[in-house]
Amino acid sequence: MITQADISTLDDIKLLVDTFYDKVQKDDFIGPIFNNKIGNRWPEHLEKMYHFWQTILLEVHSYSGSPFPPHKHLPVDKEHFDRWMKIFVATVDTLFEGPIADEAKLRAKNMAEMFNYKINYFRDAAKNN
Repeated sequence: MITQADISTLDDIKLLVDTFYDKVQKDDFIGPIFNNKIGNRWPEHLEKMYHFWQTILLEVHSYSGSPFPPHKHLPVDKEHFDRWMKIFVATVDTLFEGPIADEAKLRAKNMAEMFNYKINYFRDAAKNN
């Protein structure tokens, strides 16, 4: 049995991010939301995601910023985050195996849950004003 390597380099992060977002862009359910929001700025978005995941998983502090605000007004619900997670986990599991790969899936799950909660919080607050 061939075992896969864990995520350990920036090239691994780029492979993960590129493979994941290639699937996202083609997904019938969440693809249109991403493609509409990002438009022709995919290279810029991918570069930002390389730095984001490199900072989180490899502790190379190359990302600065706040990831939530650009997502605050997206037309998404729990089902969208569930699809995002399904694609993310499948991508990680296809490419990598190990503690950092497991950490990537855990961090993605926590982020999806937090973003979903915060988006709903801001929606509810806007309705009540």
